[in-house]
Amino acid sequence: MRLKKTYSSREVAAVTGLSARQLQWWDARKLLTSTVAAQRTAAGGFTERRYSPVELYELLVLADLRRHGFSVHKIRALLKTLKRQFGIRLYDAIRGGGEVTLLTDGREVYARTSKGEFYNLLRAPGQPLLVLGEGEGLKEFSTRARPRRSKSRLATQRNATKPTKKTKPQRS
Repeated sequence: MRLKKTYSSREVAAVTGLSARQLQWWDARKLLTSTVAAQRTAAGGFTERRYSPVELYELLVLADLRRHGFSVHKIRALLKTLKRQFGIRLYDAIRGGGEVTLLTDGREVYARTSKGEFYNLLRAPGQPLLVLGEGEGLKEFSTRARPRRSKSRLATQRNATKPTKKTKPQRS
């Protein structure tokens, strides 16, 4: 994918696996707002929201967190904590080489500072953790694109994983 100045909701949905409705809902609740908001047109419709490359990158991570069961409430808490505690946005913590690196064990989200301090961002973000070792079992956040699956492809995958009905052998 070629880097562009902005991405439409459809493009973001295709890359992240999020639905256009989910993006609209997140935007309305200010979880992650688009660079260019939807505007009412003279015909009574709306223009499409447009997202910056930074927002696309952040949405990839947020989509991954949702797929791993993190609630919108926890994601909102994470974003607020990064801003309040460290004065950064999610992009600054996931791009690599910054003051803060985000890690997860699948249940919690941790920040590791460049000084080696660890914080649990969802439980006690102001209290450094005592960590023995190098934080084994923790992995950095992923920003891989996960395109949405088509309904026909999902049905094919479901049918392929369904157990087949076994028949009893017939007696001769």
